[in-house]
Amino acid sequence: MLLKAELSKFPANVYFVYIVKTSGDTLYTGITTNLDRRILEHNSHTSKSAKYTRSFDSCKLVYSESLPDRSSATKREMEIKKMSKEKKLNLIYPLLLVET
Repeated sequence: MLLKAELSKFPANVYFVYIVKTSGDTLYTGITTNLDRRILEHNSHTSKSAKYTRSFDSCKLVYSESLPDRSSATKREMEIKKMSKEKKLNLIYPLLLVET
């Protein structure tokens, strides 16, 4: 996961695939060009939030990776969305072997 200080090192056209953990202990995957803004939007419960995340009190960024363009970010997002929760947790926490 990238820290805020590291985000400034990326060019403006870089896309991020990210996973947030909701207050309901579920995972949501998306893409953005600005992680800080997108997490704020998820937590704002406005029309800019994803419909799914609006039903939860809060969302916390737990994973992100950078990709060079929207096409590769969308492909990676679809790969992650097809993963089981167990595989997503192993992606987020690679040193813990999560079994469900």
